[in-house]
Amino acid sequence: MIIIIAGSGKDAPTFGAIVKHLDILGVPSKVEIASAHKTPEYLLKILTGYENRQKPLVYITVAGRSNALGGFVDAQTAFPVINCPPKSENYAGLDILSSLRMPSGVAALTVLEPDQAAIAAVKILALESKVLRRKITAFQKQMRQEIVNSNK
Repeated sequence: MIIIIAGSGKDAPTFGAIVKHLDILGVPSKVEIASAHKTPEYLLKILTGYENRQKPLVYITVAGRSNALGGFVDAQTAFPVINCPPKSENYAGLDILSSLRMPSGVAALTVLEPDQAAIAAVKILALESKVLRRKITAFQKQMRQEIVNSNK
């Protein structure tokens, strides 16, 4: 399962695009809204609920401005965490740096495009799922065919 945690409802365009791409791949996801800055206790409660399920999962975090969310989540889990920060023109896009520089011992990955974050998350889960590997392989084959067909 893929858990998408967004810092606020304002991040809906980004997390909505992630959900759309996961739906295309036929992979279930769940969106949670919680802020590492404003609601850390609530966020810990959400994480504890998923951690106790003992099922493979990947977290995708979506937080603009100062992204503490990805690092916070990664520091609390042994599961992979992918940051997918919303695009921003403010500050010449420099707020991306808060997703790229993590404290020591924290290894949240950063993927800039929602569709690519979805694909990366599915590929991680596909390490232990033949079904997901087949879905990714079929998706890649379709993309290659679309490129070839564009020459006709």
